[in-house]
Amino acid sequence: MNMEKVKESSHQHLLSANYVKWFLLFGITIIFTITLYPNLVITKHAYTLGDVVERNIKAPKDFLIEDEEATESNRRRAVESVLTVYDYDTALASNLGQGLKQAFANIRAVFEAESKKQKKIKPMDTAEDPSIKATALPSPPGKEKLSVHDQIWQMKKDFEDKIGITVNKGAYTILESELFSEDISNLIVEILSTIMKNGVVTNKEILLKEAEKGITLRTVGTKTEFVTVNLKQFYGLDQAKTMVRIIGDDPLKGLNYNLLNLIVDFTQRVIQPNITLNRSETEERKKRAASEIKPILYKIKEGEMVLREGERVTEVQLLKLNALEIQTKNKQILPRSIGSAMIILCLLMTTYILYIKHPGKIERDSNKNLIFLTSVIITFSLLAVVSASMSQTLAQNTSFSISPSSISFGIPIASGAMIICLFMGLEVALPLAMVIAVFTAVIFQNGFEIFIYFLLNSMIAAYWVRNCRERKVIIIAGIKLGLLNVILATTIDVYTGSFSSLTILWDWAFAFLGGIGAAIITIGIAPLIEITFAYTTDIALLELANLDRPILRRLMIEAPGTYYHSVVVGTLVEAAASEIGANPLLAKVCGYYHDIGKIKQPLYFIENQRDGINKHDKLEPSMSSLILIAHIKNGIEVAKENKLGQVIIDTIQQHHGTSLISFFYEKAKQRKGQDAVKIDNFRYPGPRPQTREAALVMLADMIEAASRTLENPTPAKIQGLVQKRINKVVSDSQLDNCELTLKDLHKIAKSFNTILNGIYHHRIEYSDNLALINGKGKDGSPDRQPPKQTQNSIEESSATGKSHLKRLGQS
Repeated sequence: MNMEKVKESSHQHLLSANYVKWFLLFGITIIFTITLYPNLVITKHAYTLGDVVERNIKAPKDFLIEDEEATESNRRRAVESVLTVYDYDTALASNLGQGLKQAFANIRAVFEAESKKQKKIKPMDTAEDPSIKATALPSPPGKEKLSVHDQIWQMKKDFEDKIGITVNKGAYTILESELFSEDISNLIVEILSTIMKNGVVTNKEILLKEAEKGITLRTVGTKTEFVTVNLKQFYGLDQAKTMVRIIGDDPLKGLNYNLLNLIVDFTQRVIQPNITLNRSETEERKKRAASEIKPILYKIKEGEMVLREGERVTEVQLLKLNALEIQTKNKQILPRSIGSAMIILCLLMTTYILYIKHPGKIERDSNKNLIFLTSVIITFSLLAVVSASMSQTLAQNTSFSISPSSISFGIPIASGAMIICLFMGLEVALPLAMVIAVFTAVIFQNGFEIFIYFLLNSMIAAYWVRNCRERKVIIIAGIKLGLLNVILATTIDVYTGSFSSLTILWDWAFAFLGGIGAAIITIGIAPLIEITFAYTTDIALLELANLDRPILRRLMIEAPGTYYHSVVVGTLVEAAASEIGANPLLAKVCGYYHDIGKIKQPLYFIENQRDGINKHDKLEPSMSSLILIAHIKNGIEVAKENKLGQVIIDTIQQHHGTSLISFFYEKAKQRKGQDAVKIDNFRYPGPRPQTREAALVMLADMIEAASRTLENPTPAKIQGLVQKRINKVVSDSQLDNCELTLKDLHKIAKSFNTILNGIYHHRIEYSDNLALINGKGKDGSPDRQPPKQTQNSIEESSATGKSHLKRLGQS
């Protein structure tokens, strides 16, 4: 007994523990991820060049092999085709000339200022170019003003900084003697501009190495570029200096030797290269060109022999084998598998939160229901994996030209949604159908058309079996599902463009067989699930609703009052359940069996007592209450013995809730006093009704029993009784744990009134001396008196005290 209690306690703990939900969530994620990525650990084929192959190795799927030599050759050609980039600074000559002119103008302004001062005339512009401003050095405060010579030599450092070269004393003296003439600066700038306009490069020898393919000249600043092949036109730095005398031969004629040499020397030293090699840009372009070259690949077809048993491994075969291992193992398989697991977790948690975790769906025994749903998802995911592998194998080995996609149309994935709908209802089946369709699509290489196909046929299949009460409904649903699959397969063929006559015929055949197969699997698995998870389907309920079942026949014989009461309760709850949207069949069956425990001690219940003998008159109130309460425990035992199902057992346990056995409680208080009586000893153990069907049985049980006490049960009395009893149950908080609303209670009361008024309707009293001919008087009216002869006959019989019929039911 203790072991049985421990087993029952552990079972209840398993059905209510929160960690079970997390275990199921991570369990299904891990199983599906391993199913999806079985190559997380793969055994490598340890072959080297020249080894003998031990067994045949075929390509399990199409894969590509890179021709590394061809790819590298293309990359080399791409790199070689990239032109060397040189930066061309077109503004350099202008900047150098501007600085040089400014330097000469600054010193020339000192001479002009001194000349103006001596002549005491109005100052004039010191330069034709308005942008050139002449300034003289101011005299230091407290000292005498410097002479022009001193000022000029004091400005030498600033002059050198502006022209960018050093000037020796001799050259500076010549310039001083020439008063830093503007003609000198103009000649230098003219020669400089002519040479740099042609282009000056630092090292012409390096430049000429690109003469065959040319170079890319990129203008500094604007970033515009052009390709030039004529590289000889550009001057090297030494060549540019040589060209100073050649270009300046004509402009410098007539100048004295010293001044000519000074101008040539200045120009040669001021020249700077304006075409420079840009190594970083050139290397970047070469890298970009190499990266844009795609690998040269050739395809190995699925089923192609990679290695043949008994042969020596060649270099080409080794290349194929290595490529196969790399692509099979996939270096990204670990992060991809982790990503897939995270996606699966998000999908399952979102589905659970939005669609499943709601009262009334799987709240009762939620862990058991989640285990069932998890089992279905895993089972049909594995079915999809096996079917995907088999479709590939059959397509390769069959003599008919059948494509794997055709065979995939025949996979009975819709059976999963049908099974869930049978046991959990359509509201749970639809989101789970989406989850199974997503898993199946992932297994079939993320095929969008596969997802749509299995999503639609699973949802419609669940819809067609939502009110299944006969097994033939599943077969009919399978036939309709097969026809729907044919339509979906045709639509997908049109979408994918594979609309050939032979292909579509195979698609139709497998699609129709897939619908029939889903129905067959559903019929075969449903009884196993009923046994494993103690579920009760509408089909099982119809069998239990048969009043000829042995346990009900026994109830009818041994406890006829309870039997009649149960049948009436079943009628009441069936009608009320239809009004509020509950399950009428479940409610009726629960009504039939709710008092099945009274079969063990039928005479202790008033509806079964005869001859006015009440066994409770000789018992203490506490003992009477224990006997009444015991019919709950007895009912559970009888239900388990007869395998009535958990849902009926729950209703038996809940149909009195925690209500008070008020008659015996008041009787006990009268005998022992209020303080000596514990009210909890006179309450049913509960729990309170958890479902709408159980709540309906509680209300109907109470109201039907109370209705028998009514004298002259008129509609008004029945209505008052129903309202009073329902209000009492509500005020006692017995309906707090079910989903009944005030609107539902109003509909229930209205339904009960209708049924009870039909049972206790008013009947016409017929007088014993009223004789009818074919049910009517002579003239056809039931109000007419019978003929005199007949009346006399009746009176005579009455007078003699004899009757034509014996009294039935008496000995």
